[in-house]
Amino acid sequence: MAGKRRADIGRRRFIRVAGGTVAGAAVAGGGTFTAMATGVFEPSPTDPLQGMPRSLALSLPTSPGSTEPPLPPLPDQLAEGTISRPGARTSIPYADKPVEPRTARDNVPTVLPFEFKADGFRCVTDLPEALRPWRDRPTTWANVSPDNEHTYLDSKGVIQYRPSKTAAGYDQPVTQIQFGLGCITSYRVERDPARKALFLKRAKAQAGRLIEKRVEARGAWYFPYPFNFAHAAHSGITYRAPWYSGMAQGEAISLFTQLAQLDGVTEQERTLYKAAADGAFASLLRADDGKPWAVNKDENGYLWIQEYPMDAPGVSDYTYNGMIFAMFGLWDYFQATGNPLAEKLYDGSLTTMRAHFPRLRNTRWYSYYCNTHRIPSPTYHQHHINLLRQLHWQTGSPSIAHQHDQLIDDFPAYILKAGAVAAFAAGTHTLYQLDTLGADKSFGWSASKADKQLATKKVTFAKATQAPVNVRRRIQGRGIYYRINAGAYAGWWIGEAYPKVFLRGEYVSTTYRPLRTATFPANVEVTCVKFGTNGTTGTMKTVKFTKPSNAPFDRRAVVNGRPMVRITAGGLAGYWAPVAQVLTDGR
Repeated sequence: MAGKRRADIGRRRFIRVAGGTVAGAAVAGGGTFTAMATGVFEPSPTDPLQGMPRSLALSLPTSPGSTEPPLPPLPDQLAEGTISRPGARTSIPYADKPVEPRTARDNVPTVLPFEFKADGFRCVTDLPEALRPWRDRPTTWANVSPDNEHTYLDSKGVIQYRPSKTAAGYDQPVTQIQFGLGCITSYRVERDPARKALFLKRAKAQAGRLIEKRVEARGAWYFPYPFNFAHAAHSGITYRAPWYSGMAQGEAISLFTQLAQLDGVTEQERTLYKAAADGAFASLLRADDGKPWAVNKDENGYLWIQEYPMDAPGVSDYTYNGMIFAMFGLWDYFQATGNPLAEKLYDGSLTTMRAHFPRLRNTRWYSYYCNTHRIPSPTYHQHHINLLRQLHWQTGSPSIAHQHDQLIDDFPAYILKAGAVAAFAAGTHTLYQLDTLGADKSFGWSASKADKQLATKKVTFAKATQAPVNVRRRIQGRGIYYRINAGAYAGWWIGEAYPKVFLRGEYVSTTYRPLRTATFPANVEVTCVKFGTNGTTGTMKTVKFTKPSNAPFDRRAVVNGRPMVRITAGGLAGYWAPVAQVLTDGR
């Protein structure tokens, strides 16, 4: 520090970092961050928190809050369509023969199916266990033997899909694969021997049925859907049994690969599962110049793994979530085998996702389900957020992380834990009555109601106060609003407007791996906060640099009503910087 100016926040401080780095902070994956050199810490000329006590604005409650966004239930691949029994003469060419592991391995193609655009994404194979595919999707013990409207177990412990509880059940590959993967995840962490054994038994049963009902064609394994299907909302998606899905093909690779890695399988089973993974992987190396197929490229040279492949050009859905779930299989297979074609397919698929993000994104609203029909999808938007987060982990790509951030800002997860509170500054505020879904739907959005404004009310508080809230969500055509759920103003909504109105705590948080880079623009004041807890007042630093300066951050969240990033090194280590005032990875 310069001279005698050592002191507290109220006095100007100069910080110069030797060596041109923020305390020598190393970037995960190599390299260093540039200096926050010649930075000036100085007080703000006006009070940025006028009308709001610092004990509220600069502290975080220990609860409720949410360190990660809620994970939505796995999507039902058939929910928006109608299934029907195939005709009596329908024939499915099941392999109906023992598996020959050497044949499956030898049939894996050694070349790509066609040339496609690729930006050079690489798979990060040393991910911590918790960040790997499907680890966030355990099958709960309560659901290890499901029996509900759409799913139940047959006599061999294989999950079946049925249109209704009174209808006949069918083998449905995606349902079986996802149930099996959830059982594998639970097996890894379960300590009770009996429960652990049942989770493994269930996973093996799903894999066994897929192997039993495989179709061997074109030197690859395919997993058929034995019923007719018509998508209700997406024109052109109409199938007669048997049909195939690239989503199932990719997810099957994950199931077989992960089973083969478990300590509870025999060597004979391990060999079988590796052969099954080889057979499924081969299907993603077969182009659409024969049948069955699951992989093609569009007229611009982008690779697609089609959840709903259709032969007529341009009819396939080009579905985003189905393609990403299939990509997880490529990551698993590359991590296990090092096969360079798996990484190349992954690279091409992620190149497609990044290039088509502007078509997936629906700014300030729900994202679109697929590239063809572009129908906003409330049920899939949070899936897109969670899937992009995992793609960032799997590659370390900052550009994918940035796209993930944009989806959160467009429409964040909105249901709050019990006990959430919003702070209100002294002064006058406007409250709103809005037409939303009821309590059973968590006051979400519907097309018929469209968040119509029904009434307004002005309220004035002589001093700052707080109120319980149970929803924080984007209102159609507006910003982010809170729904007050108790007290004199229960049922009214108020707009988020830091520092006058904000939700106390940290919400919709994301941890990045590797660290990302925040750039403080030249000659711009940025006020950062190190928060206290439970009423303990934190500290603020207002910084300004004579040239753009970089700092690493490991986390992004909405903290006390503002999107912020947490700096991890240098003079601002532990401080949160407002996203609106800095660049993230140059954006």
